[in-house]
Parts: sequence; structure tokens; C-alpha cells
Amino acid sequence: MKRTLSVLVENRPGVLTRVAGLFSRRGYNIDSLAVGRTENPSISRMTIVVDGDEQIIEQVCKQLNKLIDVIKLSDITDDPHVGRELMLIKVNADPAVRGEIMQIVDIFRARIVDIARNSLIIEATGDADKIDALENSLRPFGIREVVRTGKIAMLRGAKTKGMEASGDGTGD
Repeated sequence: MKRTLSVLVENRPGVLTRVAGLFSRRGYNIDSLAVGRTENPSISRMTIVVDGDEQIIEQVCKQLNKLIDVIKLSDITDDPHVGRELMLIKVNADPAVRGEIMQIVDIFRARIVDIARNSLIIEATGDADKIDALENSLRPFGIREVVRTGKIAMLRGAKTKGMEASGDGTGD
């Protein structure tokens, strides 16, 4: 069972290492990890997708909450949220097949961000299923390179999981 954790942490050197080290020491696998600064430059948000049973997820959350750099942790899996990944994919694109590739790009609402003599770089955003489907559709042309971010997620509506809403850290 995959769970999506939204973790607010201090934006300081070594925080990512401490979080990743926690997972490594305990033998837990990170399915996806994305980190970026929030609207407050002293705080970063980690979106961590963890695959495990209920007991593992509970242990992960308890261990993360013990880290001094962790400000707030929320499991947003069951809350209505928008989740996205970003992919850059470089594919072979001889002039004879470019039209076909462009049609696929349009279908997936992706876009071409670089054109070379025999290749294209395509940018796509969406949930993991969409990104996987686009990658599979482009595979017959020859994939030269793929770069994907981890999942990022935000709650739908006015509700937040940040510290800014109430000032007490609950975000509710």
C-alpha cells in the first residue's frame, strides 16, 4: 500500500541526509521523494511516497516525527489532493516520425521543449499513470533518456497542511 507523506522540514543543510538515513537504517524503501522550498524560505516540503503495510507506515511516521528538523508530518493519502510528477524524456525523432510523435505529445497534453536533428525532448506533467502511459507510447521510437521527479502533492481547496493557516502548526 503506497502512502503519500507531506513533511515540512527546516531548510538547512543535512536535513535530506538525515531523513534518507532514517529510511536506510530502518530498511524502509522510498518509492518517490521530492523536496522544495515552501512559501517560507526557511521551510522545505518533502513529499515522500512510501510503500508498506500499516505497521511500517506507522513506524516511518513515528521515526520522522522524532527528527528535530521535522516541523510537521501529514499523511495526505486519504485526503482529497492533487498529485503530479514531471518527466523530461528524450526520444529518437527522425523527420519521418516527428509528426506521429507530435500527435502523441498532443494527446497527452505534453509539450516539446527541445528539438535537435534526430531527437526531441518532451516535457509532461500528470499523475504517475499518465506519465507511465506517455513513456510507453514513446518507447517504440527509441527512448534515449528519461528524468522524472517524484510525486508532489497539495490538498484540494482552502485546507492546508502547512503552518501558515492557524499559526499553531496544525494547518487546520
